[in-house]
Amino acid sequence: MKLSQFSFLTVLAASVAVAAPGSSVKTVRDGIAAWQRADYSTAVAIWRPLAEKGDSDAQFNLGQAYRLGRGVTVDLAQAKGWLEKAAKAGHLDAQTTLGLLLFDSGSRDAAIVWLRKAAERGEPRAMLVYGTALFNGDGAPRDPLMAYAYVSRAAAQGLEPAKSTLDQMDQVIPLDTRRRAVEIALQKAAEKPAPGTKPPPKVASKPAAKPATETPKPPVKVAAKPAAPPARAPAASGSWRVQLGAFTQKSSAEALYRKLSGSAPIAGHPAYYVPAGSVTRLQVGGFASKSTAASACSTLSAKGQPCFAVPGK
Repeated sequence: MKLSQFSFLTVLAASVAVAAPGSSVKTVRDGIAAWQRADYSTAVAIWRPLAEKGDSDAQFNLGQAYRLGRGVTVDLAQAKGWLEKAAKAGHLDAQTTLGLLLFDSGSRDAAIVWLRKAAERGEPRAMLVYGTALFNGDGAPRDPLMAYAYVSRAAAQGLEPAKSTLDQMDQVIPLDTRRRAVEIALQKAAEKPAPGTKPPPKVASKPAAKPATETPKPPVKVAAKPAAPPARAPAASGSWRVQLGAFTQKSSAEALYRKLSGSAPIAGHPAYYVPAGSVTRLQVGGFASKSTAASACSTLSAKGQPCFAVPGK
């Protein structure tokens, strides 16, 4: 059994940086305020000089702006460059986001390096993706024991996709292996960060868009995007699909599709239940191109739903 791979792209929250009263010096928080007003160009203009001076929060924010195409033209090379600067400085969200972007683009070896770093620091999305990669042997040697340990830690933190992935693992990993994995997970969860490890910001600087394309997270308050109207149906004529998971029971795949079918970006797109050995893969089709499917996956992944683009049959 091979679990489906996926990515989880995180949102941006406010920075710990605060301008002194009456100061004209702009801070990361000033950029956050502009971003929340949808004044993306001003936010980018504030963050850029801070990022160039080495502020890892500003570097992360600037990378996200290039990734989302807000205030600047979408440029994934620039996004990865700024995220890498922040990641090398120990920025936890940058390490996770960079790993996920690299993984999505097919640079699995480089992705695993960053995902492993973030997973070791307890980031739940990184633990889920890295654990799944270990289970599948995708970019890393196959290791069901550590795969279960990482995914169980992510599930224990309340990450819903991790819980469903753990259910799939329960079907194929022996009980004694799972018990040992849980013991390892508990030990790792109790460990203190290694000396010299930069802790994640108490309030991370994560820009968030007014129309929510990413999972809302305090202190950024973003209303969920309303379900798309039936007029989206014509989009279902394309040849690309998004894969949302692999399930031991077809009924589980059907239940997930029912849950997602009424909201963007799935509304109007038909489900395909693809048998693959002992599992059923849930794919949703009708996307016009690989980039369109990948964009849909970015939205779904940011909401915590595993997803990746695949060509239709």
